[in-house]
Amino acid sequence: MNKGHFTLVRNAFLSGLLLLAPLAVTWIVFRAIFEWVGGGFRPLFLPLLPESLAQFTIVWDILATVIVLAMITVLGYLSRYVFGQYFGGLAERFIQSIPGVNTVYNTVKQIVDTFSTQNRNLFSKVVLVQFPRTGVYTIGFLTNRTQGEPQAKIARELWTVFVPTTPNPTSGFLLLLPPEEIIELDISVGEGMKMVISGGTVVPPALGANRPLSTISSPPPAV
Repeated sequence: MNKGHFTLVRNAFLSGLLLLAPLAVTWIVFRAIFEWVGGGFRPLFLPLLPESLAQFTIVWDILATVIVLAMITVLGYLSRYVFGQYFGGLAERFIQSIPGVNTVYNTVKQIVDTFSTQNRNLFSKVVLVQFPRTGVYTIGFLTNRTQGEPQAKIARELWTVFVPTTPNPTSGFLLLLPPEEIIELDISVGEGMKMVISGGTVVPPALGANRPLSTISSPPPAV
């Protein structure tokens, strides 16, 4: 066998070894878990099985492990959604009764609630608006395009924009602006929130960052 064939066989062997290594390690780890967890509970039900079935120890180890994991999951569900709510309520009332600590706790809780999946879905788009005066731009979140009572009173299309404060985005300003005064940005809601909370130190890159400023169209002026 010449050197070229030897190198080819060696590379093929190493490729096969790298392919099988994760599978082998996974099997060894899970087998150890089954033998450790299931093997500990095997004596509880193994004497009840027929002798012809008792010899398949690995099968009963896996079954015992699945039962133990199911029991742990049920216990975790009860502790989280039944006992957890009760004790969690007690802990929150205790924290709320401590002066100073309750202020910090409420602020952090409001920020977490703002960034929860449910509330983030309320923001459909990150936008740029001129606020609090013409020529000054600020980050906002487009929350609604629906036309309701305020729009009907002035007979004009207005979109709803929420402009959060920095660094606490749980407070802010609700603006009703015409669409031509709103500049939609090509960044995600998460990136926009990071920019608000960081006070502008975290700025997402622009899609046209490599273009010279002279080629980027200017935003429409405020009406």
